Amino acid sequence: MTKKNLLVLAFTALLLPTLASANGLSLNGLGTRAQGMGGAFVSIADDFSAVFWNPAGAAGFRQTTFGFYASDLMPRMTYSVESEGPDVNAKTKISHYLSFLAGYYKPVSDRLVLGIGIGTPSAQGVMWNGSDLTALSNGTAYDWSSRLYVFSFSPMAAVKISDAISFGAALNIHYGNIGFKMPYGMSYFPGSVQDPPQNVSVDLGQFEETANGWGVGATFGLLVKPMKRLALGLTVRTPLTIVFDGTASLSNMPFYGLPGSSALECRITWPLGIAGGVSFRPIDRLLLSADVLWTRWSKLYAVPLDFEDPVWADLCQLEGKPYPILDWRNTAQIRFGMEYRFNPSTAVRAGYSYDPAPGPDWALDVLKPTFTGDAFTVGLGKTFGGLQLDFGLEYFAGHKRARDMPIFVNYVMTMHAVVPSVSASYKF
Repeated sequence: MTKKNLLVLAFTALLLPTLASANGLSLNGLGTRAQGMGGAFVSIADDFSAVFWNPAGAAGFRQTTFGFYASDLMPRMTYSVESEGPDVNAKTKISHYLSFLAGYYKPVSDRLVLGIGIGTPSAQGVMWNGSDLTALSNGTAYDWSSRLYVFSFSPMAAVKISDAISFGAALNIHYGNIGFKMPYGMSYFPGSVQDPPQNVSVDLGQFEETANGWGVGATFGLLVKPMKRLALGLTVRTPLTIVFDGTASLSNMPFYGLPGSSALECRITWPLGIAGGVSFRPIDRLLLSADVLWTRWSKLYAVPLDFEDPVWADLCQLEGKPYPILDWRNTAQIRFGMEYRFNPSTAVRAGYSYDPAPGPDWALDVLKPTFTGDAFTVGLGKTFGGLQLDFGLEYFAGHKRARDMPIFVNYVMTMHAVVPSVSASYKF
């Protein structure tokens, strides 16, 4: 990373924060029971989180069901650089990215169940101590942070086609909100618009941006139970594009007679995702499951964005490209889980998942970190009549990322995260 941070790359960092317990732009899952089983839940989907995992699972509900889930993603990262100038040894601040899911389902006949889910399929970001990164910002302790939240409203229907086959579908109405802060760095741009032009590099100061927007997609699910102890599941999430509108500001632009802010528009697409799973009961008390989630992240090759102010549009053209290149690649997550019931009211769970990073090494920086990693999960469930309580804990161990750069060498980033969660559901 050079001291001269390109504005376009800054926007890319904002729009694509990718952290632990996440697959590209999305969280790994919603629901404590599913979390405890490592996210291998596509072929199970028999609680209130079915709207997220596999809408077809709701077709088996015979009672009105309501549930609520909440979790706290707590990531910690380190970033170190040995350079010809001052070295960098930075750690992120303690931060909390809360997510939730509420689901309500009502059987309207023996074969049809209607429901709705409201939740946060994306809740992530990063927050650094600016004083740790002064070597990257001309000695000034600027703010460095990114945030992405997506809220989903998902009405759904599930149909039991036969005793062995169920189908479900959900309409996903997404509202997205993003926020971003970082130093812009040094630029010759103010001098280029002066008369006569001045070949002087100046610090444009603190960059900040907020934006929000809407998008619509769908989830389709299929659940097949060819025999009593075996189930197969398939979930397909269609591509979904959110059009973000917002404003950006640079603190030092007005000092040079230039506009300090501009309206902007950008489009971010959550690409096609296909998940398949299998679950099996070797004995009545033990449930085993495995899933694979394939996501077509290669479609997220670039991020189109436009500035309304012509001066900002010129700055974008001069300092970078109007369509920042990401070069993300398709990924396939692998998940395994187990649940053991000591009795009908008490269950323990454990799971593991492998999550490959979609971003290449050359695109890695402090505000858009993508890590390949291993997630280990445990969970506990307890039933009291119609009330179900679940507790889960995930630990994500990111693989160290390191590479040499022309100026900075021994560029190293590490990350881990803890994700506790709790769910409560009731059938009546």
